[in-house]
Amino acid sequence: MVKVRSPASATVINAISTGKGSAFGIKLYVTAEAYVLDYDTSENIEAICESLDSPDMDTSLMDLCVRMVYDRLNEYDDFNLKNIRLKVETKSDIPPGSGLSSSSAASNSVVYAVLLALLEEAGMTRDDVQITDEDILNIGIDASLEVGVTKTGSYDDASASFYGGWKITDNYERKILHDYLIDYSKVLIYIPNKSLYTAQSDVNAMKTLAPLVEIAFSNAINKNIEQALTLNGFLYCAALNLDSQISMDALKSGANAAGLSGTGSAYSILVDDSKDIDEIKSALSKYPGRLIETEPDNEGSVVIK
Repeated sequence: MVKVRSPASATVINAISTGKGSAFGIKLYVTAEAYVLDYDTSENIEAICESLDSPDMDTSLMDLCVRMVYDRLNEYDDFNLKNIRLKVETKSDIPPGSGLSSSSAASNSVVYAVLLALLEEAGMTRDDVQITDEDILNIGIDASLEVGVTKTGSYDDASASFYGGWKITDNYERKILHDYLIDYSKVLIYIPNKSLYTAQSDVNAMKTLAPLVEIAFSNAINKNIEQALTLNGFLYCAALNLDSQISMDALKSGANAAGLSGTGSAYSILVDDSKDIDEIKSALSKYPGRLIETEPDNEGSVVIK
């Protein structure tokens, strides 16, 4: 049995407009546990996938992640596990449909845990199959694209979740352009009482923002996360007809940066001084929803058992 934990990520630059994005890990997690029930020598795999938080949740992404890992391992002659019955269970404290990369965190955790569980059962290691961290990341992205939970592949979100820290990426090339640690003491996440899934978003409206998003992206390239995150958030709120006053109230109350994460519904707020947190919380208390106090995650996906 293998257990892997992957963090959520918050948006600095949404990649839908230009294909280039940026995100950083935060300490909200999806944990996946995988173990082989039994197997014989016929060509098949049966995956029993379940979300312990939401038993009725669609497990299509989990199912496909399992299949893709199995197919990849079957390319190696020494991998002799066939007709496998595999159990995969996930737990999450990332609200789904919030723009905090719950799908990327789930695919990272499931792919990593399933890979290690199958290799352990086969008496093999990652060195035997030469599957790199980047391979694990790409399997999850390919599965997410095929299932349709992402528009761009979300390489920015997925890499921030898998590796931790702050990533600036070319999503279409699947390339990390810049890689920084996050040193803010706190991140506040405001989540309204509604979800807005990426697949339901108005892509045409967001693509009209491209020239302005490029300005926000140039701030990210210059390591100005505060201006990049805030400008990106105001732009996407305008395109998606979401409330930017939430960000404004946080900024007026002492936040270093505040903006929409992904396509919503969550807003991420960077705080560098703990004395400002209570004032920001008070300012946002008039909005219905949840306010989560957390921290940046610079560690990424880790094997915890």
